[in-house]
Amino acid sequence: MLDEFSVGKPAGFPDHPHRGFETVSLTASLQRMHVTRVPHAVQVTYMLEGTFMHEDFKGHRGIIGPGDLQWMTAGKGIMHSEVPMSDVKAHGLQLWVNLAAKNKMVEPNYQELLAKDIPKRRYNGVVANIIAGSAFGVDSPVHTMTPTMYIDFSMEGGSTLKQAIPAGWNGFVYVLEGSGVFGGHKGVAHHTLVLSNDGGEEGFTVTTAEGKACRFALIVGEPLNEPIVQHGPFVMNTREEIMKAMTDFQSGTNGFEGAAQWSSEGGKTFH
Repeated sequence: MLDEFSVGKPAGFPDHPHRGFETVSLTASLQRMHVTRVPHAVQVTYMLEGTFMHEDFKGHRGIIGPGDLQWMTAGKGIMHSEVPMSDVKAHGLQLWVNLAAKNKMVEPNYQELLAKDIPKRRYNGVVANIIAGSAFGVDSPVHTMTPTMYIDFSMEGGSTLKQAIPAGWNGFVYVLEGSGVFGGHKGVAHHTLVLSNDGGEEGFTVTTAEGKACRFALIVGEPLNEPIVQHGPFVMNTREEIMKAMTDFQSGTNGFEGAAQWSSEGGKTFH
């Protein structure tokens, strides 16, 4: 699931639980073009503007500013809050990445990178912010439990990009600004283009017209080929596991110890 959010005070995402995924990304011609939302599991938050304060019931707290990245593995259970901190609207992308069944009950974990620490590479009118995976021979330091490529590309007008993607991986392009031609199909702002999974060294090709810039996120990953059952903030493999997650959260057990007694500072503005 990918969400482009734009929220200001007093809106936000106060205290809520997660289990079973990470929050946060072909060569290929395009098979079809549509806005896509699918069940998921790592949470990846990538800020474009504004600032967010995040807190969890384990005592972890921090600020995500413009260009910063938080890659959160919810694993067996996390209770957290994310609320805007400045008068500027918080604008960003949040991606949920599914975890394999064997990893769904791992201990929660965070990977955080400031904007200055996210690898960047410019080549022939294209700038790549390499959040996960690699581009232009540069690798991201982010470790992905589910093999994932997530790259923020900005292209000048009249430029061409060829990006290799492993064969068999699934993914999509989400256009943030401007427009471009992706494998022969035009993509415009706030639209998703779903990629085929042919893969290959030649990669897929993106071009921009003279004077027409484009910024987009390329998000692809290796399919898990496992069943997915999602209910609200929980992403598991079976209905029984979803019911167990709900029971564990309500009873404060199996990873959710202390959740019922915890209240975030940022979330108090919603009471």
